[in-house]
Amino acid sequence: MTTAHGNDLAVVQGPLDWDEFAALYWDRRPVLIKAVLPAPFELREVFTAATLATRPPSPYLMPPTAQFAVGRFQQSEPAHWFPRTEDDAFDGYRQRLAAELAAFSNETRYALVVHAFHAFHAGQWERQRAFFEPLWERTGLPLSGAITTLFHGNYEHTPVGVHRDRFATFLFALEGHKRMRFWRERPWTEPVTSKLDYQSHLATSFTAEPEPGDLLYWPASYYHVGESVDGATATSVNVGVPREANRAVLDLDDLLLGKTPEAMVDPDVALARLPAATAPLTATAPMPVPEPPTDDALPEALEQTLRVFQEYRDFDRMQDLVAAASLRTWSASGLCPVPPPEVSQPLDEGSAVRARARVLSRPVGDAQLCAANGHVLRSSLTQQQVEPLLRRLAEQKPVLVRELTADLPPAAREEARRLLETLESFRALTRS
Repeated sequence: MTTAHGNDLAVVQGPLDWDEFAALYWDRRPVLIKAVLPAPFELREVFTAATLATRPPSPYLMPPTAQFAVGRFQQSEPAHWFPRTEDDAFDGYRQRLAAELAAFSNETRYALVVHAFHAFHAGQWERQRAFFEPLWERTGLPLSGAITTLFHGNYEHTPVGVHRDRFATFLFALEGHKRMRFWRERPWTEPVTSKLDYQSHLATSFTAEPEPGDLLYWPASYYHVGESVDGATATSVNVGVPREANRAVLDLDDLLLGKTPEAMVDPDVALARLPAATAPLTATAPMPVPEPPTDDALPEALEQTLRVFQEYRDFDRMQDLVAAASLRTWSASGLCPVPPPEVSQPLDEGSAVRARARVLSRPVGDAQLCAANGHVLRSSLTQQQVEPLLRRLAEQKPVLVRELTADLPPAAREEARRLLETLESFRALTRS
């Protein structure tokens, strides 16, 4: 690779060399890599994923993973701001939005931000995983999960303003021109974490302007903001790799609640999946004020909550949860949450299948956990029954279902077929 330097920014003329990247830039300095091929994101697929990710749950509720701002104002209702299938592409979306914004406001600048973006298109997720696996081999798997965010619009600057993340960021430029502005350290002294008005701090910043097809990387230590170039619309996808975090908190959330697209945006959303206390937390009229508990007992609402968490003291249950969380993370290569599984379809003995993704397994008690593409299933087959079947699949050659199950006792063959059907729904198998 050939490299030019300007301020802290290195500019690299490809091809991308992961060994050089890990040695010179990872956690060290920003780098702009020109014309990265093959890139994991394709503009048409990105638009398709955006339409899926921004479907409002109702006419009056915003999608849990999406934000839309007009000028500097975040919108609280979906209205007609989000991409639709009939827009066909970002060009059509842009044209429709320009007309609707003109009728709505004098402000025509807008920002569409979609979080947990890799969970909405399976093919895109698979290419993203393949792209980053060479990096994980050199730096380690991001155990608390990499994040993916779509940015689209002609906004003046990133809606949150200048800020610093806990993520090292890879920005894939897809269309238009976007300027990223950086500071080595926080450029202000006020006790705030972000700043919308930063004109007085421009002198200490430096910039990068990735073009479509470029990849821009910056470490988590840099303060930054995205800016529009000449008011034109730009589209990019950012992949954030956690570098600074309270691992214990994140691991506990993942263990008890799992990762969902909604929880990646608002961690409190996942708490709703825990059983709620049914006893009153406070006394309101006409209810009488409860008597204080005696003999060191807790109020009933707290007793109920304590009983919920005491269930996690069960060794077998915790062993299952830990094993499932580990298999989920490793099989997803750190890109959680993952796209949902497909609908399971029946296989017969004459069906030929071939592996298209690795399948991990681990015995837990008297069962076997199997995982692929971030999904986990529990099978009643034994380790001795599962391992030969998975070894045969790992050859990645077409094989008949009857051949895969031939050495199993008759009572286990139906369970093995169910295992194969579920793995196919995880996109780990394909029919030949």
